[in-house]
Amino acid sequence: MSSRISQTISATIKTPRERLLNGSAILLGAVGILTLANFGYNISVARTLGPISYGHITAVYTLLVLTSCVTLSIQILTAKMVAQRDTPELQTLAYIEFHRLGWAAGALVSSVVLLFRGSITEYLNIPTPLLIMLLAIGTTFYVPLGARRGFFLGTCNFRALGGNLVLEAMTRLLGSLVAMKLGLGVSGVVGANAGAVVVAYLLAQPRLSEVGTPERNLPFDYREGIQAAVFFAGQVVINNCDIVVVKHFVTPAAAGLYAAVSMVGRVVFFSSWSIVNCMFPISAGTQARKEKGHGVLGLTLLMVSGTCLAFLLALRLAPSWIWSRLFGAQFESFPAGDFRHLLILYALSTAVYSLSVVLIAYEMSRKIANTGWFQLLIGAAVVVGIYVFHSSLAEVIWVQVVLMTILVLCVSVPYLAPLFGKGIDEAGSVIPGSVKLRRPVSEDEVVAEFLKTDFHSPEFERYRTALHSLVSTPDLEDESENKVRRALFNVRHRSLWKQLPGDTEWYEAELEVKDLDRIRVFPRAQWRRFALGDFDLTQVAQRITDDRYRAHASTTFLAKIDDLREHAKDGSLSGAVLLIGLDEHGPFTILDGNHRMVTAMLSSSKDLRKFRFYCGLSPNMAQCCWYRTNVATLTRYGRHRVWHYTHDAEKELHRVLQHLGTNAQTV
Repeated sequence: MSSRISQTISATIKTPRERLLNGSAILLGAVGILTLANFGYNISVARTLGPISYGHITAVYTLLVLTSCVTLSIQILTAKMVAQRDTPELQTLAYIEFHRLGWAAGALVSSVVLLFRGSITEYLNIPTPLLIMLLAIGTTFYVPLGARRGFFLGTCNFRALGGNLVLEAMTRLLGSLVAMKLGLGVSGVVGANAGAVVVAYLLAQPRLSEVGTPERNLPFDYREGIQAAVFFAGQVVINNCDIVVVKHFVTPAAAGLYAAVSMVGRVVFFSSWSIVNCMFPISAGTQARKEKGHGVLGLTLLMVSGTCLAFLLALRLAPSWIWSRLFGAQFESFPAGDFRHLLILYALSTAVYSLSVVLIAYEMSRKIANTGWFQLLIGAAVVVGIYVFHSSLAEVIWVQVVLMTILVLCVSVPYLAPLFGKGIDEAGSVIPGSVKLRRPVSEDEVVAEFLKTDFHSPEFERYRTALHSLVSTPDLEDESENKVRRALFNVRHRSLWKQLPGDTEWYEAELEVKDLDRIRVFPRAQWRRFALGDFDLTQVAQRITDDRYRAHASTTFLAKIDDLREHAKDGSLSGAVLLIGLDEHGPFTILDGNHRMVTAMLSSSKDLRKFRFYCGLSPNMAQCCWYRTNVATLTRYGRHRVWHYTHDAEKELHRVLQHLGTNAQTV
């Protein structure tokens, strides 16, 4: 066994998926405690003060939550800017800037609330403007609290973030119990809510680094601020406007019932949001390092879907009488079965919306998101819909179910459109003749050659030093090395490789210039912009030099092509190129080597001698979505992706290294 393997074992570094799972576990635990505290708070207030007073308190607290569109905008911007900065000093500077902005925004929002306190009191049918004044106090501290929580989030300090959320909830619960015990009623409970925000702010103390004079010109794209504000404005409207509008239209008792329904039903959203909170800084960090983030997105969707389904099932199985028992005798005038029906319906609406939030937040973490504007439009549609349809509480919730379904379908379009676009005709133009197959090769050799050309990718950065010799000078006779290379290969390419038919046979091939017409580029990502449905290598190469097409392409993509063209001039363009097809007659799709083959097409000589061509052939290759794209092959791809999300390739690599390294020590 090669002694090189025993030298590659080092401390395990947490992958983005591990950080997502660990962070989600921490925040879900915090949300569990927070949920219990909120249940205790809501049930205590509802049982002690009754539906009418409970409706007043919920309406005022909802106004505080409505201002959270500003708070959460500050929080998510702070988290993104902090996550994308490499040093503690730069992270501190980003926090200082947004904390200052948070105080300015908090003061402005509070002033607006105080200015219109009379109108707000009248619209919500609440007994005194004192409640709105208490709300303004909480708002002043609530907005800059977003910057402090954003710093925790950006540095992935999920324990501090979860602890602060729990602290706020427990302070609200205990303060409200004391206020009701002292007979302070609605005003005392609202004051306890405002006080909980102040306490949470004062005790949220980020650990900052020593810096000089804070920079006031922190590099920042103003569009980031706009997209965050739009996103959270839409989120806050969707999550809270229904309570405010219902409070305006229905009787105080019915408004209290609806407040109880929404409180229980929205637990699923807060649980999902804790997972999204973990995803956001991790995805933003991978984007800053030019890494792919689709694995993080897929795992987040699976976790959110599982959380939503579990909650809906729990509501379905819970006995009907439990709700009237929990909320008190004054709620028993409402049929328990109807209450459970409303709960399930509301939770369904929230679950569907949670999936939309995952997709929008992921897009925001990677780039400027446009789907947030559509969410805001849907939020406005919810308000209009409730104004039109409010003859019953069930009708109000059905408005939200329908509109949330429309929202999730629409925000899914950017992710589904590339998959359901025009398929690739695998037959193409039949060209007489065939490529020359020089010799059959093992899959281990193909994997080794693939790794040589791809080892510069960011996903392999943490292994580049330790495993460099195993990749650059592979010993194909050493089965231990082959296992390590396969495990390393799977870190980046397992989902790609799994699509190939099981009977694929590999050959080293010899291609001539005349065979280039048999080749198509890989049908994904930036290549689709130039292909427009025709992935022929010659056609794509011509369009890459056309300014009409280059204007819409990624600058990174074009820079890579231009850099390779410079290498081609001095003859340093080389490496393995992997092709897949039905047989030696073609056509072939490039599995690896798109950029190099296009560069060769753009050179005057079209010299192919420095490339090593490997062809993977199978009569069942049409089942592979890389070779033919259609609904059937994409369905197969989807099944494999689900499997991929549940298997951590980096953990498998670490296990292989540890196992083989242990054996190596005993040889």
